[in-house]
Amino acid sequence: MTERSPGGASGSPARSSDPRLDRETPLHPGTGSAAIIIVDGEYLLQLRDDKHGIFFPGHWGCFGGASDPGESPEQTLVRELGEELGLAPDPSRVRYFTAMEFDLTFAGLAPIRRYFYEVAIDPAVHAKLHLDEGAAMRLFGPEAILTASEPMTPYDGFALWLHINAKRLR
Repeated sequence: MTERSPGGASGSPARSSDPRLDRETPLHPGTGSAAIIIVDGEYLLQLRDDKHGIFFPGHWGCFGGASDPGESPEQTLVRELGEELGLAPDPSRVRYFTAMEFDLTFAGLAPIRRYFYEVAIDPAVHAKLHLDEGAAMRLFGPEAILTASEPMTPYDGFALWLHINAKRLR
């Protein structure tokens, strides 16, 4: 006799009370932008809300979000940082880093992209930030990111890994 966990391969999708295990609530992926925010060699990350209907609830990730119609990736970044942190980044300290494409044609959706920008801020600016979206914000050293000491959104974790290891790539 084969045993299966509730909602397993033979069961129907389940909406768990734990949002991380929810396989029923619809998700709405879209192209967006994210900030790799650096403060004195550490990375400022957001703890995503622990709620249904978002990607990777209860995981740490980069600040950012989906683009509004007609918005450029740079405009999305500036808007999202303002909404989430009250941050108006100095354009001279914002640098395009990389982009990832996700082919969602398997779900009948168009491909989407996530654009990553490096945003350097001073400790004095960091001290004035206020969290307006998400459950928490915290600085992480490279070691904490590389060892996955906390649950992290996979795509942001990979972008951070690339950022930390950029000089090793040949």
